[in-house]
Amino acid sequence: MAVEVITIGTELLLGDILDSNAQFIARALREAGIDLFWKTTIGDNPERIAEAVRLALSRAEAVITTGGLGPTIDDPTREAVARATGRPLEFRPELWQQIQERMARWARVTPENNRRQAYLPQGATVIENPVGTAPGFIVETERSCVLTLPGVPREMQHMLGEVVIPYLRRRLGVQAMFRTRVLHLAGMGEAAVDEQIGEFEALGNPTVGLAAHNGIIDVRITAKGQKEAELAAVIGKLEAEIRQRLAEAVFGADDETLEGVTLRQAAERDARVAVVEWGT
Repeated sequence: MAVEVITIGTELLLGDILDSNAQFIARALREAGIDLFWKTTIGDNPERIAEAVRLALSRAEAVITTGGLGPTIDDPTREAVARATGRPLEFRPELWQQIQERMARWARVTPENNRRQAYLPQGATVIENPVGTAPGFIVETERSCVLTLPGVPREMQHMLGEVVIPYLRRRLGVQAMFRTRVLHLAGMGEAAVDEQIGEFEALGNPTVGLAAHNGIIDVRITAKGQKEAELAAVIGKLEAEIRQRLAEAVFGADDETLEGVTLRQAAERDARVAVVEWGT
């Protein structure tokens, strides 16, 4: 059930923009119980994109690409996927009509170069894009498939949740799902945390892992199962035990930050916070 993700864009390759799409897709796949084995980043070069897709198809049961579906010349993903799968591009009049209608609803004139977005590899299945102009598409090969999504995060996230994840779970026969809870700790070193909860790190399901960054220790609890309620119960029980052992070192969970928790607690106590910036 191995999946590979290919993010496309020279700005990603050179580090000008953080690759948040890869992170979002990885988390979504994990929660859906789908194994992600490889992540690749490629610049806006059709030959290298095609080569990366061919390599991914040779080793993965499904390939997700994101980026390079815009209307300009430096958006070559459609052409590259067509090359990699040995299919010509074909014009889809119905897609061109949809693009024009959507632009009209936004009170915009449709530039002629948007016509590029109506070309797909022959036989591809369209993934509708109700929040943008670039449709995604699915190309199925003899043993694998390519699911191609736009790079605009809002558009990619919609297609991933509504179409791609359900499609992959069906195609790959995935029954289980994963859920993760991340506890954030401050004021303790990684070794000290390990002494307190090291026995949990040997568990098989749920699993427990530690990660240190910028003075913060993350304790990640991940459970695998088939029912949401069961996963919540398993994670909740272990979380309670960890919180009891680590006491006040736990300041938050998941998307909470130390700064945010500090400000929230200050507001709850009607306290004032003074900030001093000091430098030489």
